[in-house]
Amino acid sequence: MSFAVRWPDGTVRDYYSPSLVIHDHLTVGDRLSVAEFRRRATDGLTEAGERVRERYGFLCSSAADTAARVASASRSHPGDALVEVVSMHPPLPSASPPPASPPPAQAPSASPDPQEHS
Repeated sequence: MSFAVRWPDGTVRDYYSPSLVIHDHLTVGDRLSVAEFRRRATDGLTEAGERVRERYGFLCSSAADTAARVASASRSHPGDALVEVVSMHPPLPSASPPPASPPPAQAPSASPDPQEHS
């Protein structure tokens, strides 16, 4: 999955996570300090890498590479400056599907009754 953030200087960067677990650590619309964003992103990417190891028997190098990219970018900004999470794709599936719309009611027939006379 991918997530994009807007750094304090206005730069928007895309990042990759091998697992949707990053949704447990970040949410679209979050405005976090650089330090907090780095911590949450690193925690989420570490967890994502571990999930890959559990499933396939090896750590995901992409998760580690992304964590390194986040760390590198974060060093370019003051720790208390704000980072905004602008997108996450794919989004998490909703907890419950939206309710189904009832079928439209059928209107009474507008055709004249053949038995009626004027």
